[in-house]
Amino acid sequence: MEHSKTQFRAAIIGLGFVGAGDQVSGNAIGGQQVSALDGTHVEAFLKNPRFKLVAGSSRDAGRRERFTQRTGIKTYSDWRELLDREKPEIVSIATYAPSHAEITTACADRGVRVIYCEKPIATRLTDAEQMLSSCEKAGALLIINHNRRFNINYRRLRDEIAKGVLGELTSASLRWGSGRLGNIGTHLIDALCMLTGRNIEAVFGTLDLSAKTDCRGAEFSDPGGWGLMRLSGGLMVTVDAANHGTGAMQIIIYGQKARAIVGRDTLSIEFPDGRIEQCPCLSKNATSMDLAVAEIADWLDKNKLFPYSAADAIKTLESIMAFHVSDNRGNCWVDLPLTGSDRDCEVRSG
Repeated sequence: MEHSKTQFRAAIIGLGFVGAGDQVSGNAIGGQQVSALDGTHVEAFLKNPRFKLVAGSSRDAGRRERFTQRTGIKTYSDWRELLDREKPEIVSIATYAPSHAEITTACADRGVRVIYCEKPIATRLTDAEQMLSSCEKAGALLIINHNRRFNINYRRLRDEIAKGVLGELTSASLRWGSGRLGNIGTHLIDALCMLTGRNIEAVFGTLDLSAKTDCRGAEFSDPGGWGLMRLSGGLMVTVDAANHGTGAMQIIIYGQKARAIVGRDTLSIEFPDGRIEQCPCLSKNATSMDLAVAEIADWLDKNKLFPYSAADAIKTLESIMAFHVSDNRGNCWVDLPLTGSDRDCEVRSG
C-alpha cells in the first residue's frame, strides 16, 4: 500500500539523557546509564525507517554538539525556530516537566500531528489538562512516555489479569528505592492502573521529607513517601517509596489464584502449589520505545485509535498530587478527582 512508503519528519526537543541518549547528561543526574534505559527517543526514530529525524533542539551547546557528532543531524538552540523551520510531523519532548505544557501547546498550534512527551505529563493539573485540550482541538495525538504501556511483558500481564489467571484481585503493592513520587512513581502508578484496568479513587499518603538533593537541580523538589491507594472495586494498594531506600522497582499484584511479580523486563506468576511461570527479559533490539514509535507510525498511516490515552497520564499526576495533599492535611484520605484548592497543588518533579 502506498501509505506504507511514507516517511514522517521527526524532531526532538531536549537532547539530554532520554531524548538523545547523552551519557554526559546521565552522569550529571547521578551516573545513570543510557545502556540501562528501555530505549531513547533518538534511537527509536533512527531505527525505524518510517521516520526521518530532521533536527534536535537544546539550550545546552555541549548537548547540541555531542548530538550532531553522534548523528550528523542539525540542531537549534531555540525549539521555536526548529518548529518553524523544519515543520516536523512528530515531535518528542524530552525536556523537564515544567516546560512540557508550553512546548506541547506550541507544537499543536503549529500543526504537529504527534507529540511524544516525556513523563510526568506536567507539574500542575491545569497544565496537563491544557496540553490534552490543545492537542484535541488541533486533531493531534498526545502520547506520554510511560513506557511500560508499550512493554511486552506488562501487556502480557495485563491480558492475563483480564483473562482471570490471577483470579479475583485481592491487593497490590508498589515499591521502589529512590523516592521521587513524581518522576519515578509516575511509572509504577500508571503501570498499575494499566495492568488492573482500574482507576484510583482515593489516596492516603505521607511524604518522606528527609533531606535529599534532587539530581536535576535545586529548583526541583520531588519527595518519596508511603501510603495507601484505593482503586475502583475496592482494591487496596500499598506504596513504599522512601527517599533513601534500596532495591529494584517492583509491582506485586495478588489474586485468589496466583500472584504476579513484575519488574521492568521480568515477569513471574506464582501459584499456591509452587508452580512459577517466568517470562524472559526483553531484547534490547525491541525496546518499549521502539514499539511505541511503531504504533505511532500505524496511527499516522491509518488514523486508528492509539492504545493509550494521555487522559490516563493526567489521572496518574492527580494521584501523585493527592499524596502531597494528604500529607499537607495531616495524613488523611483524599478522594479523587481533586476539587477546589487541592487542584492547585504542584509537584516540582524534573
